[in-house]
Amino acid sequence: MSPLFRRTPAKPPQDRLVTLIGKPDCHLCDDAQTVVERVCAETGVPWVWKDITQDPQLHDQYWEQIPVVLVDGDQHTFWRVNEDRLRKALTE
Repeated sequence: MSPLFRRTPAKPPQDRLVTLIGKPDCHLCDDAQTVVERVCAETGVPWVWKDITQDPQLHDQYWEQIPVVLVDGDQHTFWRVNEDRLRKALTE
């Protein structure tokens, strides 16, 4: 959405959060982490890693979709992370 038509101002980077949900020894999770780290470093947005093998609720909810990326608690994508799409979600 164009910034001119946005009803609420964009959140500052420090008020955003990217959550990467995955598991160890998952090549797609490793690829997603590379993208998340790069985009978050560029935009100044913090990110966290959550391991579905350590959280039964996350496992039940996401085990077929990992890696899953949440932006501010809402599901942004799963399986493959598009760098440009993530950057756009964090800057608009």
